[in-house]
Amino acid sequence: MKLSKALPVWSLAAPVAGLALLAGSLLGLGGWYTLFMAAGLMASVLAAVHHAEVVAHRVGEPYGTLVLAVAVTVIEVALIVSLMLSGGEATAALARDTVFAAVMIILNGMLGLCLLVGAQRHGEQSFTQHGVSASLATLAAIVTLTLVLPNYTTSRPGPVYSPGQLAFIAVVSLVLYGTFVLVQTVRHRDYFLPAHAAAQPESHATPPSRSTALLAGGLLMLALVAVVLLGKALAPTIEKAVAAMGAPQALVGIIIAAVVLMPEGLAAVRAARANRLQTSLNLALGSALASIGLTIPAVAVVSLATGWTLTLGIDVKSTVLLVLSLVVATLTLGTGRTTVLQGVVHLVIFAVYLFTTVVP
Repeated sequence: MKLSKALPVWSLAAPVAGLALLAGSLLGLGGWYTLFMAAGLMASVLAAVHHAEVVAHRVGEPYGTLVLAVAVTVIEVALIVSLMLSGGEATAALARDTVFAAVMIILNGMLGLCLLVGAQRHGEQSFTQHGVSASLATLAAIVTLTLVLPNYTTSRPGPVYSPGQLAFIAVVSLVLYGTFVLVQTVRHRDYFLPAHAAAQPESHATPPSRSTALLAGGLLMLALVAVVLLGKALAPTIEKAVAAMGAPQALVGIIIAAVVLMPEGLAAVRAARANRLQTSLNLALGSALASIGLTIPAVAVVSLATGWTLTLGIDVKSTVLLVLSLVVATLTLGTGRTTVLQGVVHLVIFAVYLFTTVVP
């Protein structure tokens, strides 16, 4: 079978090699083999980004970014649920820590880097404000209801919901995310399209064939599975390194969340560098919404089915940083245009988040 130019050999081999290296780790090989696994992880990330762009070119915006965001999140949810089922009540705060880390990485790290890289190359960039405002409004509602409100309910002591409250919040999260996807893909799709789509070079390029796009979609899922599982396999090494540094264990969650989000982050930065900021924002904000809108209902079902307590409320320091991030994102993305300044502001907040995690 003749391979399409859209699918070079390296993009086919990378995820297979990543999974092969993962199988080799079961033999208990350590030392230098860990470096090979890390290399396989990076290769799988690059392959995932490439295949996501092939699929996106075939189906068009905003479906392409939605495919990558949901695919990563579904695999992430499966990983969290499997860890919860194997770890028992000791993992009560795992979902909260992972979701909060993902939201902060996306809102400040990923978003800030996209704005900085895009503005540094193109000076000033524009985007469709309606879609971004809708994304931020939905995200603010979901994160407040799931990560902040549990600290102030009185049915159960501590930062937790009662079973009835948890079930209600899970349904609310699904309704909010489902409505957002409906608006993004059907009702108001134009809100999430570039303001000057006709000027984009990609709009004139010949899209890949249906068979090529289907193959790329399958390889995308394979690459994402390799990314998540290699990240999980490398977690013990990361934990030992963090412990050797004397840093808090919360840093491990941030590192793992960053690894899982690498395909989306790299794709978003590449889009911003190519002056497609709307695609970057669709990826970043869509990823944050998918992460929290799908993870919380899934772990809520596990909690209700097993009777385990699910800790959701974040502490005061985290609440301050979360509110600051949402307010700043609303202001920086409130004009439809961005410069270097907005990117630097978000990256500074991200640096403060990392610093206060390591030095609480």
